[in-house]
Amino acid sequence: MSHIDIIGDIHGHADHLHQLLNKMDYREINGFYAQPGHKVLFLGDFIDRGPEQIEVLRIVRAMCANGSAMAVMGNHEFNSISWMTKNQSGDYLRSHNDTHREQHQAFLDQVGEDSPLHHDIIDWFKSLPAFLDLGHIRAVHACWHEPSLRHMSDHCLDQNGCFTDIGFSKAHIKSTSLYDVVEVSLKGPEQKLPNNISFHDKSGHLRHHARVRWWDKSSDQSLRTAVLGMEGREHERQHNPIT
Repeated sequence: MSHIDIIGDIHGHADHLHQLLNKMDYREINGFYAQPGHKVLFLGDFIDRGPEQIEVLRIVRAMCANGSAMAVMGNHEFNSISWMTKNQSGDYLRSHNDTHREQHQAFLDQVGEDSPLHHDIIDWFKSLPAFLDLGHIRAVHACWHEPSLRHMSDHCLDQNGCFTDIGFSKAHIKSTSLYDVVEVSLKGPEQKLPNNISFHDKSGHLRHHARVRWWDKSSDQSLRTAVLGMEGREHERQHNPIT
């Protein structure tokens, strides 16, 4: 049994990935990193934000192809497929509005939107499972929630745990249970903030919902410690202190 080294959320920073793999005693030989007795489990979110997204994908894909790594899909890979995929009405599953384009622009610029490389990468993203259960270890990008994963498996995944074309489209129909379970599994559960509280995220977008620390079972959490992403940027109309 290989020792599993888990790496998540690289977001296009290949220099950091090179440094991390070298620090963990992986060595790049014949075009891919490997270490005897070890295997990397990548948790997705390879793209967006960083300046070296193509190099990140080269590293990860080479490792997966040569057996020194496994990978699951992150929400950024999911969104990138949605950006390229149309529904039966001819509309893109992920709207090409200004906000979504801003979030995805660094990736589009680096791969060349609609280029052969772009299509090749999207095809590889489609081959990634939504989650992995290896018996001794389980992996999903955001939240391991058994009922959600069973529902996904029954209604939108193939026998390898990858989205079917029909299932992928169904997962974008809002106000359905399938949409909700995919959101929970790949993005994490969110909660509407009470008392008109809102915050601006790191990109400056106004948010009225926040992701929760689903793994933290502490009974004495405050709102500030129970949610992710606000980081002191919260405010409310009455300007009451948040505790």
